[in-house]
Amino acid sequence: MIVTDPIADMITRIRNALRVHHPRVEMPASRLKGEIAKALKEQGYISNYKVSEENRKKTLRITLKYNSGQSPAITKIIRVSKPGRRVYRSHTNLPSVLGGLGHSILTTPRGVMTGQKARKLGVGGELLFEVW
Repeated sequence: MIVTDPIADMITRIRNALRVHHPRVEMPASRLKGEIAKALKEQGYISNYKVSEENRKKTLRITLKYNSGQSPAITKIIRVSKPGRRVYRSHTNLPSVLGGLGHSILTTPRGVMTGQKARKLGVGGELLFEVW
């Protein structure tokens, strides 16, 4: 299967797994997906992630996080920048997600980071998705 937007595929796999309360989700790995998983773990949206290699194929395994009462830690995750319409923001123009309760994840010249961290470092980039 050929995926034209691997980030949207990653987000959809996470969203679908959360809806049916799966403990983890697997997907083909890439460096960008690993960095996104790292940013999600730092913000407390996922429990853990691991990149493993089997038969020369890298796989990213994400352990999902659920709060008490089995409600998912991720309420909503929305893709912003798409292959047909890229969305770039400067550090002064980064959106506040859900009044500061959510996070925007973006890729910058300094790597993948949240909008808050990008604002502090004074760097903008491509706004990948928003999560809360």
